[in-house]
Amino acid sequence: MRFAFFGDIVGKTGRRALEAHLPDLRQTLALDFVVVNAENAAAGFGVTEKICEGLFDLGVDALTLGNHAWDQRETLTYIDREPRLLRPANYPAGSTPGKGANLIEAANGSRVLVVNLMGALFMETLDDPFATIERELAAAPMGQVADAIIIDFHAEATSEKMGMGVYCDGRASLVVGTHTHVPTADARILPGGTAYQTDAGMCGDYDSVIGMDKEEPLRRFTTRMRTGRFEPATGEATVCGVFVETDDATGLALRCEAIRIGGQLSELVPQP
Repeated sequence: MRFAFFGDIVGKTGRRALEAHLPDLRQTLALDFVVVNAENAAAGFGVTEKICEGLFDLGVDALTLGNHAWDQRETLTYIDREPRLLRPANYPAGSTPGKGANLIEAANGSRVLVVNLMGALFMETLDDPFATIERELAAAPMGQVADAIIIDFHAEATSEKMGMGVYCDGRASLVVGTHTHVPTADARILPGGTAYQTDAGMCGDYDSVIGMDKEEPLRRFTTRMRTGRFEPATGEATVCGVFVETDDATGLALRCEAIRIGGQLSELVPQP
């Protein structure tokens, strides 16, 4: 099967860029499945039901979140009604709305396990992400329950992200990092057959500070004063993600290539 994962959508400009490019990418790359991290989609902070429905209508099959999961209060109730919207699986069990992992059917009929995790280093204190992914992989092993497994590891430290890739190598189709909003140049297939990229980057305006208008972040860096809100930058966005093709028999990766289209960054578009 063929699927794509797109990094954190930041505000309206990120949403509009994905709307502009995803239909063509879905057709030219013959994508069976699309996952998008949407935790910054609502003006940079969380996501709303209306935005989620618009992304599903666009052809997105699953949405993941992260440390901004609950910035929009309506998500607390909407996530229980929408199984395609996932929050980090390592929130404490039994006390958090929604799910952190789910089997979702792809366009070709394959069963795709999507797992959202949040890192432990320099992030909010949640349950151990490594113990959590061990539980999720044991519950739906690839080749038995799931035909493919996509893991979005929303984390700060590159070392922790790389550790998760190594830990899941041979047991997942893709381990991809989100959260830092900058695409890393290491999209590749690990020795055990798992596709990996330390960070997919963002779908947002790179003439910014990680997607936000530059003025307020610079003021905070230089004066240590908070005098305004962070607002998403409104220039042309770059759509960033990763394309993966898997072996239907094993679920392991045959191809792994970065995607970058439009905006400030040099383009990388996989060939069909």
